[in-house]
Amino acid sequence: MRYLPLNNNDRAQMLDVIGVKSIDDLFHNVPESARLKGLVDLPEHQSEQSVETFFQRLSNKSTPAGSVPFFCGAGAYKHHIPATVDHLIQRSEFLTAYTPYQPEISQGTLQTLFEFQTQVALLTGMEVANASMYDGSTACAEAVVMAHRVARGKKPKAILAPGLHPHYAAATQTLASTLSIKINERDTVMGRDDLVIDHIDDDTCCVVVQSPNVFGEIVDLRPIAEKAHAHKALLIAVFTEPVALAAITPPGEQGADIVVGEGQGLGVGLAFGGPHVGLFACRQKLVRQMPGRVCGETVDANGDRGFVLTLSTREQHIRREKATSNICTNSGLCCLAFTIHMSLLGDAGIQQLATLNHEKACDLADRLDGVDGAEVLNETFFNEFTVKLNKAAAQVVDALVEKGVIGGVPLSRLSPESDPNLLLVCATETSSDEDIAAFETALKEVLS
Repeated sequence: MRYLPLNNNDRAQMLDVIGVKSIDDLFHNVPESARLKGLVDLPEHQSEQSVETFFQRLSNKSTPAGSVPFFCGAGAYKHHIPATVDHLIQRSEFLTAYTPYQPEISQGTLQTLFEFQTQVALLTGMEVANASMYDGSTACAEAVVMAHRVARGKKPKAILAPGLHPHYAAATQTLASTLSIKINERDTVMGRDDLVIDHIDDDTCCVVVQSPNVFGEIVDLRPIAEKAHAHKALLIAVFTEPVALAAITPPGEQGADIVVGEGQGLGVGLAFGGPHVGLFACRQKLVRQMPGRVCGETVDANGDRGFVLTLSTREQHIRREKATSNICTNSGLCCLAFTIHMSLLGDAGIQQLATLNHEKACDLADRLDGVDGAEVLNETFFNEFTVKLNKAAAQVVDALVEKGVIGGVPLSRLSPESDPNLLLVCATETSSDEDIAAFETALKEVLS
């Protein structure tokens, strides 16, 4: 393809049409202090070897999650990923496949997305799932917009539970601010999710509740769903750890109308915080309001099994400005990794994995709760829980790192107004008995 740059006359005509005098005027919303003046302060040229050496030194300053005892969660989880997953997703027919703009000739891509949808629907206990979203937080935001759309804009209020991950809440508030959706005020407080019931009224389009929540607590969604439905509002159930859904009652069986969350925990590594893959499922009666795309199974003219893009009401396709979403990606390769990992595990395997995660977390909780200056606050949890320390959690985490242990995530990193002494701790199947013992020993030394 030839590259034909625009000339000055072309640019002038474009600027005239959109009503600005110069290209700089397009950036008037960016503060002057944030605008780059001149070139970036980098060498104009370096040899390939010099660049590799420089970045290797930078990389060596980081501590990879698997190199030391690691107990971080808070929305991104370290699980063992079978070698088969990476081997298969790097095959050229998968790695180079993107959006099926001509779906009839993209049968392999459509089939993997169809299988992905089936797995997500089964895992969440819902009737239909889409071919993924960008990540869990944007899926949560899109779910609130969907609920507002289902109510035809007549119910302006969305209620976010106190245990919703602060990043998910922030993404939702950002998107809602561009629409006529009023977000009910919330604080990140432990043990208060059931109080959302008191705020549900006839102006409520949806209630958003996370389980396990950001503190690791398991939340009973059924009474919340009952109250929401009594006021013709939707219950949106959120999760950040997909493995948990194999151990707890699926949200769909607890009355959720929409289920959204993060799929990173299966098949996708931590990778410095991304890429991730958003899961989105709902009741079949709501499917036409669901954002993203839905792949379906059919038969061709010869009666052979085939796959089609059943629904695709997003801005890249037929709906354009009337689309249900303007998210331009379905994280297809991450979907594939999720699907392969789930297929390798099977029903029994995912349940065994969930059981192992819970057992590891129980062992860790028992050990940490016995340390002077540390108290486990959770009555219920899956593989993550909250510990109250006698010192600021951020300082404790830094001290633990000096002893070779990455000991969790201070809640204040996610929610600055939270108690600075609260620490979120997670154990998965990758947490060995030696790792747990090292954490216990190091924490005793730091808190003494």
